[in-house]
Formats: sequence, C-alpha cells, structure tokens
Amino acid sequence: MIDIKRHVELSIEEDIKEEDHSGAACIPSSSISQAQLLIKDTGVISGIEVAQLVFKTIDSSIQFKQFLSDGDQIKNGDIAFEVRGSVRNILKAERLALNYMQRMSGIATTTGIYVEAIKGTETKILDTRKTSPGLRSFEKLAVTHGGGFNHRFGLYDMIMIKDNHIDFAGGIDEAMNSTSAYLKANNLNLKVEVEARDLNEVEKILSNGNADRIMFDNFNYSDTQTGVKMVAQRMETESSGGITLETIRGYAECGVDFISVGALTHQIQSLDMSLKAF
Repeated sequence: MIDIKRHVELSIEEDIKEEDHSGAACIPSSSISQAQLLIKDTGVISGIEVAQLVFKTIDSSIQFKQFLSDGDQIKNGDIAFEVRGSVRNILKAERLALNYMQRMSGIATTTGIYVEAIKGTETKILDTRKTSPGLRSFEKLAVTHGGGFNHRFGLYDMIMIKDNHIDFAGGIDEAMNSTSAYLKANNLNLKVEVEARDLNEVEKILSNGNADRIMFDNFNYSDTQTGVKMVAQRMETESSGGITLETIRGYAECGVDFISVGALTHQIQSLDMSLKAF
C-alpha cells in the first residue's frame, strides 16, 4: 500500500517538476495573500487533512486554518479552511489539494448514502478492492469518513477464497484445507473468507469449518435469509454482488454482518469545491 505522504510527494513531482511557470511568470516571489476552500455542493467532506499535507509539503510556512473536519456534513457556501502564505506556493498546491478532496468527498458522500439506507440494522457497509490504482489508501480513508468500514486493504492482509480459487484448487474442501495448511506452514495469522455461490456451497463451507467469514455471492433475499440461519453465528456473514442502493436494505434486514459495495469507490461523482482568494 502506498503511503499517503509518499503519494503526495509523488503527485507534487508529477505536477510541478522544476517550477510552476504560470505562477512564476505573473506573481512576484514576495507576494503574500490568502485563500479559502469554498464548498459548492452537498454531501460529506473528506480529505481536509490530506489537503493540509499538500500545502505543508510544498511550503511548511503556509498557515492552514481549518473550519471543518473530515466526515462533516457540508452544503453549498460552507468554508472548509483558509490558507495564508506565498501566493506562488498556494497556487502550486491548489489543484493537487482539490483533486484529492473532490474525489475523497465524493466517496465519503456515496458511502454516507448507503450507510443511511440501512440505518437501524446491525449490518456494516464495507468497501472492496475496486479502487483506483495507487489511490487505495485515500479512497478507503474516505469510506470511513462516510461511516463505512474497510474490507481487506489488499491481497496480503486477509485470505479470500473466491470462485476461481475454488475451481482451480479442485473444490471447496481442497481450497480450504490447502489454505489452512499454508497458514500453519508459514506461521500466518490471517482471517479467511470463503465465497459461496449457492446454499449447497454454504453447507460445504460450514462442514469444513476452516473459515472466519462466509460470503453470499449474488444471493437473492430468500437464500440470504436461509444462509444466515444455516450459519447461525458460527462465522461472520457477508453479502456481495449486484447489491444496489434500492436493494441494500433488504439484504441488511436478512441479518448479515456485512455488505460489501464496490460502487463506493468505483462509481462515484466528485464533489464540487474551489479555492478562492479573499
């Protein structure tokens, strides 16, 4: 996983390289002024701390005055923060800060809508690995600002035995038994989740027992309810696959512990905001 600070440094290098020639051409190097981040949309804000890191990485002397916090509800006309310092350096940081914040706020807002849709149930909303390459840390952070929770960060911090793993391994027992042996041989303490495509596979996974969570993949409501009863809290349960904002509450009411939603990070609309001199 790419560290947030390292990613910010790489983004600055990508955008500025040796100089911001537009700013250097028309702004005196001694010019000092201030600007504010103006919200022009409605939703949940995310990325303020990342924006501060952008400004401070470019120029540690820039003053950053924060009015809102990540996870706050926002509306058109709100001011998230003010900055004061070298105009040239404020302009260098402007687009990078906005790029992070607009996308992260879009993700936080989308997540908040899904969380609200299942309010009153015990189910938690999870993200997935359907993230922008190199931006996973930012996008998963934004999910938490919207009230969701993070699934595994990558292939390294949890084992998920999916349909292709099962088919290539020769079956559910083969995949699960091999996984158990692998963890023991390598002295690894990783949670194991196994995907079930139907209720017969649910029974096989339960009979094997070498898992912490079972995923009901593309189940309808009836089979999800049956699956939850079959599991009977012996493992965590998760619904996934084709779940929309219109159907998500029905799945939550089936009693699953988690619902994973790829749309949180790959089908979002960035929020509108801008940095303006004042």
